[in-house]
Amino acid sequence: MPFVELETNLPAGRLPSGLAQELCAAAADILGKPAERVNVTVRSGLPMVVSGSAEPCAQLLVSSIGVVGSAEQNQRHSARFFDFLTAQLGLGTERIVIRFYPLEPWQIGKNRTVMTFL
Repeated sequence: MPFVELETNLPAGRLPSGLAQELCAAAADILGKPAERVNVTVRSGLPMVVSGSAEPCAQLLVSSIGVVGSAEQNQRHSARFFDFLTAQLGLGTERIVIRFYPLEPWQIGKNRTVMTFL
């Protein structure tokens, strides 16, 4: 059950229509998970600074069980997420940062329990 959170200082009007749904589909493909299990949040218009500059920027937080736990996995994921984000947001790679967080099944609640028991 991946969680993907895109934060950007770009105003909502500069984001492509349907970005959350497109990010969901891209994340499912990149992480090898069904889209029905991917959770996406897009936050725009935030006060942000990346690399000391408030120029247009974005950060992506990717949390998941089992697929973001190694440097090799995240290197592959990073390249594909960067391709998606630069195309969708019109930002250079130097204006985007990605953070990966591995999760354990007991850290995610669903249906009145945790993923460990589902």
